[in-house]
Amino acid sequence: MYNFGRLISSFTFCITFIIFFFCLLFPVNGRWHNHAKKHKQHSHHHYHFTISQPPSPFPSPSPSPSPSPSPSSEPQSPPEDDGGPASSINSTIIFDVRHFGAIGDGTADDTAAFKMAWDTACQRNDDDDNNYGVILVPYGFSFMIQSTIFTGPCRNGIVFQVDGTLMAPDGPDAWPKGYSAHQWLVFYRVYNMSLQGNGLIDGRGQKWWDLPCKPHKGKTMTGPCDSPIAIRFFMSSKLRVEGVRIKDSPQFHFRFDNCKDVYIDSLHITSPALSPNTDGIHIENTNGVQIFNSIVANGDDCISIGSGSYNVEITNITCGPGHGISIGSLGNHNSRACVSNITVRDSIIKVSDNGVRIKTWQGGYGAVRGVSFNNINMDNVRNPIIIDQFYCLNKGCLNQTSAVVVSDISYIDIKGTYDIRSPPMHFGCSDSMPCMNLTLANIELFPSKGDILLDPFCWNAYGNLKTLTIPPISCLLETSSRSFLESEKDYC
Repeated sequence: MYNFGRLISSFTFCITFIIFFFCLLFPVNGRWHNHAKKHKQHSHHHYHFTISQPPSPFPSPSPSPSPSPSPSSEPQSPPEDDGGPASSINSTIIFDVRHFGAIGDGTADDTAAFKMAWDTACQRNDDDDNNYGVILVPYGFSFMIQSTIFTGPCRNGIVFQVDGTLMAPDGPDAWPKGYSAHQWLVFYRVYNMSLQGNGLIDGRGQKWWDLPCKPHKGKTMTGPCDSPIAIRFFMSSKLRVEGVRIKDSPQFHFRFDNCKDVYIDSLHITSPALSPNTDGIHIENTNGVQIFNSIVANGDDCISIGSGSYNVEITNITCGPGHGISIGSLGNHNSRACVSNITVRDSIIKVSDNGVRIKTWQGGYGAVRGVSFNNINMDNVRNPIIIDQFYCLNKGCLNQTSAVVVSDISYIDIKGTYDIRSPPMHFGCSDSMPCMNLTLANIELFPSKGDILLDPFCWNAYGNLKTLTIPPISCLLETSSRSFLESEKDYC
């Protein structure tokens, strides 16, 4: 019995030990699993924010999902793919500027790193045309870069993804000697490129605006007064600019020269109302332009259209304060100017010096034809509708007989309020080259203060009224059978 009892006791002890072992094993295993999960999350977080140093030779990028932001007022982490510059593209290669040595502390000069990232992305040899390089300006970092030209053509499509902040040097004294003061960031001879993101481009223009030669706060002084354009596209095509915010450019915020097939959407452009010559978007010798869904508040024209531009569509723009949406100025220094097929519609212009404007210098030649302003709301605008063929920046301009011809201009559904310092409509046309074929319909413009309607102003303007207008416009001349032979010789 004793031995049997000892056997039973030993067996009980073994069973108890086994049960205890299993009870111990499962909690330990659970704790190990949870710890591993946390460690994995920590590693991912650490990887995302580590600043890597550039290896030698250039880093070999790896395929990654394409960033494609949806427009937002606040910067976000790099979003998912929307197809990039062309909807058929579905594969990307990421070139994070930090991997090329960019610091991103807002002080260090990161120009060389950006140039290296651009050159590597642009020159990569990829047999698949659907693979395009993404130069990533990551969220959470501020990169100061000097005046730089990013040169193409590139082998494949390229995206400049701005999710962080790009900063210009802080004023003329910080601008390196020997660098051009005409422009900051230039994209030259690029094809199939997108500039996009939820980040910020900061031109840091205040010290440029305060130069003694600027007409800022009443200051005037002769002498050189160069100031850089923030972003310039030159001799480029198939361009997209989408979602980015840009502020305080020393001069124009965006300028497109000799470009074609340009798509602009959801931009937010801001600078103070007194900042001089800070046009939001300027196009020159550029065709096939679409500008949609953007907000521009600045010290000059929200959008300005220069000579050589045609097939331009502008839709859903909120403009002001500023100088409105302008065609011109054209024909300066007796030059040739040709603009045609321009549409501006479904937009708001508020607290602005001008609404929709065409401005030409005396002595020029050429033509502005086929322009439509449709469904535009004016909110306390000084000159809601204006054609000025006597445009001059000072009182010393001489009268000249030649002029840029203005014809086939329509104003449909222009409504709102005007600043009573100026008449609601102003058609100041050349003595020798009258404005021809002006069409007005559904015009309703009321004074922003008081209840007295001001009379429109007309000089040598011919057109027709499709409906009664408010205020009534009796000064518009009926289109006559007179043949303006000289106007046909417009060289366009």
